[in-house]
Amino acid sequence: MADDVKTLLLTGASRGIGHATVKRFGREGWRVLTCSRQPFDPRCPWPGGEENHIQIDLADPNATMAALEVIRAKLNGRLDALVNNAGISPKGPSGSRLNSIDTDLRDWGKVFHVNFFAPIVLARGLRDELSAAKGAVVNVTSIAGSRVHPFAGAAYATSKAALKALTREMAHDFGPLGVRVNAIAPGEIETSILSPGTEKIVEGLPMRRLGQPSEVADVIWFLCSDQSSYVTGTEIEVNAGQHV
Repeated sequence: MADDVKTLLLTGASRGIGHATVKRFGREGWRVLTCSRQPFDPRCPWPGGEENHIQIDLADPNATMAALEVIRAKLNGRLDALVNNAGISPKGPSGSRLNSIDTDLRDWGKVFHVNFFAPIVLARGLRDELSAAKGAVVNVTSIAGSRVHPFAGAAYATSKAALKALTREMAHDFGPLGVRVNAIAPGEIETSILSPGTEKIVEGLPMRRLGQPSEVADVIWFLCSDQSSYVTGTEIEVNAGQHV
């Protein structure tokens, strides 16, 4: 591998926004290390995919910390970008929304381990590699982090709100290391996990359409590229005006 090839570590890579992000960075010639609960799927078309895949259950804090050594062994002392995209949102019976009254405490714990704790465990554990590359971290939050959403549960929503606040804290702490930390908050994006009834939300959006995973990946790319070299500590909303 050439020394000038840049490396991205991406969690939640197997579908939707994560899958689009792999393709976007691959197009730019980056090496992409992917992390997900599933083993590597040989149907994935990108080169070197299997050797660049780390199977890890981010809901298990011990597994997350243990994976740091595995990841570090795949790096050449440098990590140009970390994208914390993995997220879980448990549902109730028949896909119902779990609110703050109904959500089991153990489910709160699992959601926060994946959505909130894993991003800081990975970034902190790889801070030397990120600093060596003057790299970037992008945390994927959500429209649900700033308002009650009809489908996203309370644990998911509060974990994403916490991740937004963590982004600010990380930007403050990692900045002196030469590492930028930002977040993106997608709205209604056309992926396999859309809930029935999303079309009603879309009717009320100023742009009147769902977003595409590739449109989110483009913003992630911007925040990891030199084009955003003076941008840190911010959250970019990618939501067709859903917040207005």
